[in-house]
Amino acid sequence: MTDVDTGSRDRLAVAVLAQYRMATTEQMHLILSPEVRIEQTRRRLGKLRDEGLIDRVTLPQAGRMRVWYATRYGAQVASEWPELHGRRPPRGAHDRTAVRLGVGHGLTVTETGLVFLQDARRRGDLCQPLDWILEVHHSLGGGEAVIPDALLYYRSRGTSGTDSSGDGGSMLRAFVEVDRATMGPERLAAKLGTYARLHQYVPAPPPGARRPLAVKEESWRRRYPLFPRLLFVLDGTGPAGIHTRLQALNAATRQPELAVFLREVPVLAAAMTDLLQHGPAAPVWHLVTAPDHRVDWMHSRHP
Repeated sequence: MTDVDTGSRDRLAVAVLAQYRMATTEQMHLILSPEVRIEQTRRRLGKLRDEGLIDRVTLPQAGRMRVWYATRYGAQVASEWPELHGRRPPRGAHDRTAVRLGVGHGLTVTETGLVFLQDARRRGDLCQPLDWILEVHHSLGGGEAVIPDALLYYRSRGTSGTDSSGDGGSMLRAFVEVDRATMGPERLAAKLGTYARLHQYVPAPPPGARRPLAVKEESWRRRYPLFPRLLFVLDGTGPAGIHTRLQALNAATRQPELAVFLREVPVLAAAMTDLLQHGPAAPVWHLVTAPDHRVDWMHSRHP
């Protein structure tokens, strides 16, 4: 008889790499099967590599760390599965050189998703590995778009002020931007304006179309009952650098054109070190409108 669990874990491994872009052996182990020995995960990944579904790069400067990614064939196979329907692979996802050059940011994005996944498991909340979706395209018209590093779906037990599921839980959604201090604080802060534009963006009718009589509707409402929270995860710098970036984000919030967006959408920032030490459900998130005020991301409210 076929080992159904083995087949499902193999399928999940390919799906995760097709969606996440990259992950180390340890990250894959914690995502897939933290309850078993890591040697089983290594064997699974090796078998999938032999089948041509995934491949790896080895980083000599990191103690020969192995970084896994889905091959073009693996991504093509996974794209036909219902759980990945309509999802575009991240840019450069199947190119060995692109993976090697992008490991700094790519592995940090994977680690951020893993932090939420592990916290949900500890708390008894629902957040599955494929609830962490990279680079979802949100058009702003004219060839412009908002593409967050990740979109998070998270079902929490009894969280107020969210989209109720009707079964005692609540669905939370968040756009997540992972910043490793590779761009200046002002460029990071400018992302607030981009998300504010998405919050207000109403698509123009196509040329020649009759203008509908209905009230114009922002494009994001076609996807989400509520505009997702915006979470900035700050890494790659010490406490002074974190403070500088928080101040830059706070300064940007004083722009009048952001007032409606900031009034309706919680925008938070946290240091990666705090997320790893305390977990994302702890009050480690700074409100960008009041950086000295810390909240937990699920119950965030402006003071």
